[in-house]
Amino acid sequence: MYSESDLEAAVAAGALSPQAADALRSHVAAQRTTPAVDEEHFRLLTGFNDIFVAIAAAILLVAVSWIGNDLPPHIDYNGPSPFAGLFVAGTAWGLAEFFTRKRRMALPSIVLLLAFVGGTFAASGVALALAIGERTLDNNGPVAALVAATAAATATAAAWAHWRRFRVPITIAAGAAAAVGVVLGLIAFAVGDTTSLRDILLGFALLLGIGVFLFAMWWDASDPNRQTRRSDVAFWLHLLAAPLIVHPIFSLLGLTDGSATAGEAVVVLGVYVAFGLTALAIDRRALLVSALAYVLWALTDLFERFGAVELSFAFTAFIIGSALLLLSAFWHNARRAVVRPLPQGLRAKLPGVDRTIVSA
Repeated sequence: MYSESDLEAAVAAGALSPQAADALRSHVAAQRTTPAVDEEHFRLLTGFNDIFVAIAAAILLVAVSWIGNDLPPHIDYNGPSPFAGLFVAGTAWGLAEFFTRKRRMALPSIVLLLAFVGGTFAASGVALALAIGERTLDNNGPVAALVAATAAATATAAAWAHWRRFRVPITIAAGAAAAVGVVLGLIAFAVGDTTSLRDILLGFALLLGIGVFLFAMWWDASDPNRQTRRSDVAFWLHLLAAPLIVHPIFSLLGLTDGSATAGEAVVVLGVYVAFGLTALAIDRRALLVSALAYVLWALTDLFERFGAVELSFAFTAFIIGSALLLLSAFWHNARRAVVRPLPQGLRAKLPGVDRTIVSA
């Protein structure tokens, strides 16, 4: 099984001509009776060995974290040690030198990237907490937010260094998530412990989510044919942007604390429909997947309010599952209906509906 990244690498190495690669894409798309531009190629597995290596790497990372956490100093005597995150980050980078840079394995590369960024965040956060002192952090929300923002900034820099070395597509999304953490942490530090802090953070998270979405669209616009690594980068950014947009909206409506009314649940469904239309226009199913948990929650709550308590989740799953399967089966036709009425200038920036893939 060959991925888009493999085809791209083969063309870059001269093993395949761009025309041959395009012919192969078109042939596979024709066999599936789906236009290649609507396939939304995404590389996660190259074979079962990806799963095998990912499991082995996860076990090793847990082991080194355990060993590192046994080394002093610790927060609160028996709390976390900065060596736990440091050992995880160092091990993940070393493994990536082989499994990512040489073997180009998809799933292990994702696991190792997340471990490296997460380990860097944990190590820097614990180290800062130890440097500042536990007493300073106790019941001091602004200082804790500043520590979290600083650790997130370190994780952002780590993600950038990892991208420069390994070019794993999810790295940009991981860095963007860390950057969002930096901004929210600094806002929490500046605002302080106030009753309105939660709503302020939710509002800024919504704005940042829109920013991540626009950033994802920038990556998409640089590869309208969806044939390079830039398309994979955009995929992960869309996957990040959706919850950053949806969670603040639904939280401000009161859905996440169980106080939503039936009317607000209907609004949630309307937001999801808007997400569906956007996903069709930009040809990105990731938006629908990221927001799926919230709409399931909204529909379940709606059915419970109408008395179907025992079967509320079953009804919800039946409706959402059927709708998404129908949408998948008729995705191309639905895209045509959504994209064609749009202005020409906007259509030119979106993946085409009826065109065939041509070489850049």
